[in-house]
Amino acid sequence: MKAQPRGTDGSLLASLPWTLGALGLALAPHLPYLPIWITIASLGCAAWRYSIEKRRRLLPSRWVRGGLALACFLGVLVTYSSVSGVGPGSALLAIMAGLKLLETRRRRDQFVLLFISIFLVMSSLLREQYLWSLLYLIVSTLVILTAWLRMSAAESETAKQSFVTGSRLLLYAAPLAIVMWVFFPRIATPFWAVPIDTSRATSGLSATMSPGDISSLSMSNEVAFRVRFADIVPAPRDRYWRGLVLTSFNGRTWAGTEPRIGSPASKQIAVRGEPITYEVTLEPTRQHWVFAIDIPMSWSLKNTFMGPQQQLMRVHPIDQRVAYEVVSYVDYRIEAELPKLFRDWYLKIPDNSNRRAAELARQMRSATGSDVAYIEAVLAKFHNEEYYYTLEPPPLGSSPVDRFLFDTRRGFCEHYASAFAFLMRSAGIPARIVLGYQGGEINPLGGHLIVRQSDAHAWTEVWLPETGWYRVDPTAAVAPERIDYGTLDVAFDGLGATWGFAASSQLLHRLSLTLDALNARWNDWVLGYGPDTQKKFMEWLGMQNPDWRKMMLTLVTIVIALIILISGLLMLRYRKPAQDRAAILYWRFVKQTGMQPHLGETAADFARRVAVDGTLDRQSVNNVITAYLDARYGPADDASLLRLKNAVTAIG
Repeated sequence: MKAQPRGTDGSLLASLPWTLGALGLALAPHLPYLPIWITIASLGCAAWRYSIEKRRRLLPSRWVRGGLALACFLGVLVTYSSVSGVGPGSALLAIMAGLKLLETRRRRDQFVLLFISIFLVMSSLLREQYLWSLLYLIVSTLVILTAWLRMSAAESETAKQSFVTGSRLLLYAAPLAIVMWVFFPRIATPFWAVPIDTSRATSGLSATMSPGDISSLSMSNEVAFRVRFADIVPAPRDRYWRGLVLTSFNGRTWAGTEPRIGSPASKQIAVRGEPITYEVTLEPTRQHWVFAIDIPMSWSLKNTFMGPQQQLMRVHPIDQRVAYEVVSYVDYRIEAELPKLFRDWYLKIPDNSNRRAAELARQMRSATGSDVAYIEAVLAKFHNEEYYYTLEPPPLGSSPVDRFLFDTRRGFCEHYASAFAFLMRSAGIPARIVLGYQGGEINPLGGHLIVRQSDAHAWTEVWLPETGWYRVDPTAAVAPERIDYGTLDVAFDGLGATWGFAASSQLLHRLSLTLDALNARWNDWVLGYGPDTQKKFMEWLGMQNPDWRKMMLTLVTIVIALIILISGLLMLRYRKPAQDRAAILYWRFVKQTGMQPHLGETAADFARRVAVDGTLDRQSVNNVITAYLDARYGPADDASLLRLKNAVTAIG
């Protein structure tokens, strides 16, 4: 087999920067998730290829390219332990695009790279589908189209002209894309249901709790979920979003057993008062917990059940944005009767751990007359003594409850919840810890509630024979403002200085609320455009009982109409210019001569050739040509056209 030439002649030097720019833009959203070695390798391949083209050097040999491809494939396999999935697949595509540069000799190879760029742009949607993604899609596609046009552009065509042509092509395609998006029948599990892979550590609450865990979340302003209430909006102190329940304690860490399906869980709940109906849009967590206001009684999310501690749990991890409706009650009673087996479980504490705290609990319980009085005494201790609420508590060591109660006295919600639950169990009162979120901020622009990671919270539940399980939040005894107002002030205090702006934090906060409202609408109208939403929209358009047949017929009809319309516009734009009256009269003269002008032959040269032929009178031919030149290139007037018409008529 004949070896392919490896040299370059610089013919790609004009179009190669555009190809590199398009490829770089396509890779941009993947960079935060790619291993650093892939980023460095891709940049190195791009710089190497440009240097080769600029200096007219040889491309790497086939053996070198093959060795690099094998090494990079093995590198991806070792890094991810797989080559399938969003993360490994994107990494492999990115590094292979870089290696493809090293065998790019002709424009055909550049076309392949632009195809890869389109795949990289589209695969970014498997990680993020935020509002800014639409702008990125438009800009990146436009740059790729411009790069494509630059490879076949004439030397006289500027980059601006190629950009305008690419923009026009996108405008022609936009109506077709919108119509197909609106009318193509939606299915229950859309293409957007591909699991969103962030290739990052799981955000949100974990299945265990040690003092200090939630404080890291409290520094995060990420949205955990958004809520739209049907009518009643509960007060901030009633917005406890129940997540998971922790029941076992090893002296330092609280953990929960895996929830199991059990019908008694919901039957143990007695509710009172008015229900609260709302819809939750939960961001991907890659976890099983489903959050709802304490306490949920009905929910719409499929494959979701209530665990034995009244927590909602989904069978499959939440690896995509989900929306579900819930009906909750803030006035309730749980499990009036507690069997001895479960009572012993909720009283269990490790032997010989946190001895000072255990002794304190026994002393305080003996000094009070009842369990209720003891609970109030512990809360009063937190409130009256020098205990402080802080997001940056000191480390606690091996006996965290002892050190927190007697030494540091500074902590976050999990410090108080852990210490309170331990004191309850040490005094013979069943207790457990609930992890979730508390509070949330109403966005006045969107009319929805925003619950952020900074709203992550831990509280306790204790069981008493008279009341069953009921909530006791020891954080409220230390920092009632945390419960009444949430973490808004903490989250945004000094925000402008943190970002390096002189603008006030409130101004930046209002800007963030505006962006959040736009993102919420994007979620509702675009990402949430499923079968139910499509059906409602079709009915709003006047389509009665819309089914897939009607929508497909409508889609095909509108697409055909748009294609005809766009084709007509293109025909009008690129139609042959109409001849002027002087040109029409000239071609009538040419027909009379019985001869045909040569390619590029002027009217004067043609007239001389006709005169030499002798078929027509020389003076008559000169009259026609003189009149034609005056009418075509002289001042526009009717007199010159009349002279030309008379001269042509005189010959006929």
